[in-house]
Amino acid sequence: MSDLALLLLVILGAVLLFRGPKVLPRLGASLGHGVREVRQSTDRTFKGDEEEPPTATR
Repeated sequence: MSDLALLLLVILGAVLLFRGPKVLPRLGASLGHGVREVRQSTDRTFKGDEEEPPTATR
């Protein structure tokens, strides 16, 4: 098992221990939303598409 996978498992275990299993879906959704925003902004930067304003999805 790689070091990164082990680190992620430890972090997941700590979150489960301190926050409980009900919080994990919200954390996953917010992490996915953040990654999606970063991807969209880097795509716009590299493509030069400054015409399209960022959209807020909620």
